[in-house]
Amino acid sequence: MFTTLFDHIQKFITLEPSEIDILETCLTISKVKKKEHLLQEGQVCNTLYFVIKGCARQYIINSKGTEQTLQFAVENWWITDYLSYHNTTPSHFYIQTVENCELIAIEKGTLESLLIEIPKLERYFRIVSQKSFGAAQMRIKFLFTMSAEERYHHFKNQNPEFVQRVPQYMLASYLDFSAEFMSKIRAGKV
Repeated sequence: MFTTLFDHIQKFITLEPSEIDILETCLTISKVKKKEHLLQEGQVCNTLYFVIKGCARQYIINSKGTEQTLQFAVENWWITDYLSYHNTTPSHFYIQTVENCELIAIEKGTLESLLIEIPKLERYFRIVSQKSFGAAQMRIKFLFTMSAEERYHHFKNQNPEFVQRVPQYMLASYLDFSAEFMSKIRAGKV
């Protein structure tokens, strides 16, 4: 069950069999049904989640009471609230499964000990964090520099299979427009 994660790690660093054995004892695997919350606003986030199968999202509820999706995580992606996790402060976000998911979880205290025991895992998590941060920067760039229609077509061209996986209202909120506007774009009326 942990093979997917170990394969992902091996793309960036090489672990010895003994290190894989140690890592395996620190991980928890779970199956989570669609629409379940892994984190709610106000809770302290103590867990990193790796998606083996399925899709999860991070979102907020804005001042109008509308959900605003900030991030999706599909297979081979990590998801957490990094600020809450790092600072041990209440989260400003929700993390919810979009599909039925198989997830690997690692608790903060366990990971901190693991990074001391297997220092090269620091490199793996640094690379993953940098890639995640870079993706967030590009998303912000697209929000500031592209029209809503351009954002939709760019996202669809970059992630054609993903557009079919996620409910339209979640994708619209991620791209920062309404589900109604999404319908118009998809129908070619914009």
